[in-house]
Amino acid sequence: MDSVTPSVLITSVLNPNMRIFDVVMRTEYGTSYNSYAVIGSEKIALVDSSHLTFCEAYFDHLDAALAGRVPDYLVMNHTEPDHSGTVAALVERYPDIIIVISQAGAIYLKNITNRADLKLQIVKDGDSLDLGGKTLHFMIAPFLHWPDTMFTWLPEEKVVFTCDFLGAHYCEPQLFDSKVTYREAYVGAVKNYFDCIFGPFKGYVLKGLDRLATIDPQFVCTSHGPILTAGVEYQRNLERYRQWATVEPCANKRIPVFYCSAYGNTERLASHVARGLLRGLPSAEVTCYDLNQHDLSELAAALNDSDAFLLGSPTINRDALPPVWNLLACVDAVAIAKRPVALFGSYGWSGEAIPHLTNRLTDLKAAVFADALRVQFTPTADDLAAAEKLGEDFARSLPAGCC
Repeated sequence: MDSVTPSVLITSVLNPNMRIFDVVMRTEYGTSYNSYAVIGSEKIALVDSSHLTFCEAYFDHLDAALAGRVPDYLVMNHTEPDHSGTVAALVERYPDIIIVISQAGAIYLKNITNRADLKLQIVKDGDSLDLGGKTLHFMIAPFLHWPDTMFTWLPEEKVVFTCDFLGAHYCEPQLFDSKVTYREAYVGAVKNYFDCIFGPFKGYVLKGLDRLATIDPQFVCTSHGPILTAGVEYQRNLERYRQWATVEPCANKRIPVFYCSAYGNTERLASHVARGLLRGLPSAEVTCYDLNQHDLSELAAALNDSDAFLLGSPTINRDALPPVWNLLACVDAVAIAKRPVALFGSYGWSGEAIPHLTNRLTDLKAAVFADALRVQFTPTADDLAAAEKLGEDFARSLPAGCC
């Protein structure tokens, strides 16, 4: 059985064939479900469990690591099902096991397992647990990336368990960063993971980095991807996360215009909206994006990094077009709250696209501009003038400075 140190054993499961995580995240390089066993002179603590699909493999690895010993604790740094899927089976096998968990995590885990008989030990920031010569210190780290998340620090071994933080959906046979064969692919996976998982929580990411700066780990045991080592990828990932999470003050507002167009009518409106934006706010960075001509990840990044945006769609089957909905499926729901947005589009008979988009963006708590523009069939000169006025009025309505 592989180990991080003689007292920290690896019980992880590899899933190299996974290509989609949580329905919406592409995982070109698979993933691993990392879990560990910390062996003290008096007690044993497991750190995280595994995905339910890999329950049998997880228990095979756990049995090999424990070699007949019985764990006393299960530390749950985070309760998302890819971490907690085997918890119910663990409790069946070890009915006396105590689950060490944050307050938020305790609420979630009861509902995930549908068990009211879990033996829970709720910990707060700064609490510790003595295993006999090995001490686990708990660092509450909310929104990295769920409210329940915490880090667990083992100072005697200089090992920190950071859950999803600094991890990656990346799978190679050997679970250490020093053994990564395809370094460029790994770095790309780290960036994709950050964008999809931590992009909405950049302020919390910086706080998490500050917490890690108070300790000096030799090993960083993440929940997905290679274990990080001081002097290999650990410091590099710290630097990457800080760069990606630091929002630079912007000199000019970024106002992208997204649209779909079946016959060119909504496209014409988009170009005139863009003219109006620049008339109302000449310093703005205005880019028009045909949703069918750009990669979805590029479009999502432009939307999520915007100060405000506009969205145009024709109406087909009494609805907005699928590329528009695909884009909205990629928004950072936390970050988009209060983000200014205006809507426009050409339609043939009924024109439901704009009302439907208004409802969705209102549900996302965006600041929907009241004066949407709907044009029937081909825009007239007056319609194009109205599109320019929409852009100008929207630009002038934006608060000073960056949003």
